[in-house]
Amino acid sequence: MGLDRAYERMTAVAVAALHERRPAHLWPMLAGALADLCGGEAVIHKRDDWNEHAGTIGAAPDAAAAELERLGEADLALLRAGYPFARHYADRTDRMPVTAQRTAGRRWPDSPTARLLGQALDVDHVLGVPLADSTAPVTGCLVYRSGTDFTDDQLVMAERAQPLLAAVERQRQLLEEWRRGLGPGGAPDERAADCALTPRETTVLLLLTEALTADAIGRRLGISVRTVHKHVENIYRKLGTRDRLGTVLRAQQLGLVPSPGPP
Repeated sequence: MGLDRAYERMTAVAVAALHERRPAHLWPMLAGALADLCGGEAVIHKRDDWNEHAGTIGAAPDAAAAELERLGEADLALLRAGYPFARHYADRTDRMPVTAQRTAGRRWPDSPTARLLGQALDVDHVLGVPLADSTAPVTGCLVYRSGTDFTDDQLVMAERAQPLLAAVERQRQLLEEWRRGLGPGGAPDERAADCALTPRETTVLLLLTEALTADAIGRRLGISVRTVHKHVENIYRKLGTRDRLGTVLRAQQLGLVPSPGPP
């Protein structure tokens, strides 16, 4: 698959992910497309506080995930340590994709991490693709391949994918915030679907309840103010409302957003 075609697929998958109601499914949807885009064979995605003893490790394809599940605690700790990317990104503010070979040089092939990856996943090289706005801990994806290192063109394509990854991660965080706010009972997805609200419109509705301006909502979601207004118009139409306050009250009545607690 050519790089341009792979990027088109990545974009299509990212758009599809914004219509996925289940936040846990978002990163698995992206992983395969990211591997194709960057010429990789497997992807690990890191999306929370990750240290040597804790943190979510998601992997694709399923064969790679199965291999990781067989690792012992010592091997998982080594993998979570993030050599050599943890130190690389901690020492700088830029979040440009980079490979382990280019970061560690001749130390990489003989490192314990490289030997573990060769044994567990039969890969030789790793490409770090962090989320562009992540600080500490740095979150994002690790793309793996065997044979030669990732090319300059593949690093450029990884950089082009970073805004798509960031948009989906922001969507995931907001969907999880929305679910937590509504509590364990009920069926929030069904209520949103009954009102024909897309997952993207649901997250915009959640931000409306926080009294954010259209500009602030756009910054949170990584979209233009014009796109925010379009989503808001759709929400008004679907809920039968005319303004922000009426929309928030209607959404609370329908159980689409949390109701305010007692003062």
